Amino acid sequence: MAIEAPSPTPSPTPEALRLPLVAAPMAGLTHSAFRRLVGELGGAAALTSEMLAGTRLLVERPDSPYLRRRPGDGPVIYQLLLRDARRLDEIVDRLRPCHPDGIDLNCACPAGGVRALGGGAALFEDAPRLGGILRELRRLWSGPLSVKIRLGHSPVDGWEQRLRDRLAMLRDHGVDRLTIHPRFAVDRLTRPARPALLPWLCAEAGLPVVANGDIAGPATVAAHPEYYAACSGLMLGRIAVVRPWIFAAWQAGAGWSAPSAAAVWRRAADHIAEDFPAATAARRLRQFTGWYARNFAYGHILAGRVRHLEDLATLRDVAEAFLADDPATVASPPLHDL
Repeated sequence: MAIEAPSPTPSPTPEALRLPLVAAPMAGLTHSAFRRLVGELGGAAALTSEMLAGTRLLVERPDSPYLRRRPGDGPVIYQLLLRDARRLDEIVDRLRPCHPDGIDLNCACPAGGVRALGGGAALFEDAPRLGGILRELRRLWSGPLSVKIRLGHSPVDGWEQRLRDRLAMLRDHGVDRLTIHPRFAVDRLTRPARPALLPWLCAEAGLPVVANGDIAGPATVAAHPEYYAACSGLMLGRIAVVRPWIFAAWQAGAGWSAPSAAAVWRRAADHIAEDFPAATAARRLRQFTGWYARNFAYGHILAGRVRHLEDLATLRDVAEAFLADDPATVASPPLHDL
């Protein structure tokens, strides 16, 4: 089904290129070590935690890499995965020592396991449950409250009005900001996002909107600044893992010099090793390296060599052997599946 952008659309503006940039929540990736790395490289207006299962937080230690923050991280928003309001007072209290710069409710995740539990995109479809969570969350938390959403479950007739109704609910329950990923839940990440809908979505939302989905860098916005002109910010996903310096580069503009790709990998490896037990660190570094390897002309070799390594020391040795040859980097990493 073809979906057209409702009219009218705002006039193009170069200001869209200078919108605040936010790091998206990404499972296994936006932990404390990654947030520290991006904070050191600079440029992000805010960082987002991984999607945190509410009741799981209750057994996390204060220095958990899912919760930990450092002064150099900059603003950190903690994203919650909830399916009901039970124990929400304890969950919010668990976050308070982290001094969140905001709490975000995930109503966008399309993963089957998450939806089967009633969270993510499934919660967005269930107005009574969503309303109950928002009422309690707003009662318990007076700070910035945001919600991440998609367009709905699927593009069946009437999806626009269902979305309008849900946006009205979010406003009525005191939500301060929305992150909108202009895909449907059934699209997952396999179909292109629909940024042409953003002007209409911003007008209908009646709240500040951060745009997410298929934003690979300034060129994405420059190609259609009219799509993003009404947005209050841009959220970057896996391109930020491939190039953690993208926030600084975007904000600095022409003339900015990229850091050594090998040096940034080593810094990421050090941070991950510091924040996680060795076995977990190996998994997290392997996951990071799989994406980060795209910076190299033959990065598929690095990704393949570390893919199944479970020992942290061995993984680092293998990566260092690859980096020791001063591997060539690419001007533009492959982005077809980000």
